[in-house]
Amino acid sequence: MKPIAHIHTKFIDKFGIPRQAGLADTDGYIVFEPEFAVREAVRGLEEFSHIWLIWEFSENVDKDWSPTVRPPKLGGNARKGVFATRSPFRPNPIGLSCVELTKVDFDERGPVLYVKGADILDGSPIFDIKPYVPYCDSKPDAEGSFAHKEPAKKQVAFEAEMPEPDRSTIAELLAQDPRPSYQDDPDRVYGMDYGKWQLKFVARGETLIVIDVQERK
Repeated sequence: MKPIAHIHTKFIDKFGIPRQAGLADTDGYIVFEPEFAVREAVRGLEEFSHIWLIWEFSENVDKDWSPTVRPPKLGGNARKGVFATRSPFRPNPIGLSCVELTKVDFDERGPVLYVKGADILDGSPIFDIKPYVPYCDSKPDAEGSFAHKEPAKKQVAFEAEMPEPDRSTIAELLAQDPRPSYQDDPDRVYGMDYGKWQLKFVARGETLIVIDVQERK
């Protein structure tokens, strides 16, 4: 397979990326490779509200995989089979995400797809794009094992100034607690990058507090 496009998001580092798509109102856009930047190839796509992205964990291409992994949702201790999880460390580093399609635009690059809710590192290769079809893709009664419901969210507070709308997006991201599940050090200061911002936060009880925000140089 070869990439048909690349996605551009504000996630320049893996830390802080939502563990699933659609959990935060993040913006992104997809630019096709010249060979596939054809208007006819996306004809009718704007009639769908959501799309599936099949993409590559590009930073894990040369990483080893294990038959079992420790899902963060289980506290980072219990092991499950890799094929019973969505771990990024897989025999083939392929990701699958359902995102909201907000606009199909056209410019000198060809078709550009604007999306919300992506959980993908900036610059990641896209192998395929398919429309989300509600009548067959939605299974409200499906069993979800240990992932049967969305994790409880943390409270988020800001001691440092940060403008909207990035402030609201950062609050959504931190509410999901990007820290490793096995870490709960009240004295540790965590760093996270999002778009042009570098921020630091600490955990105090059930609240994550942003203590410093700097604009990247």
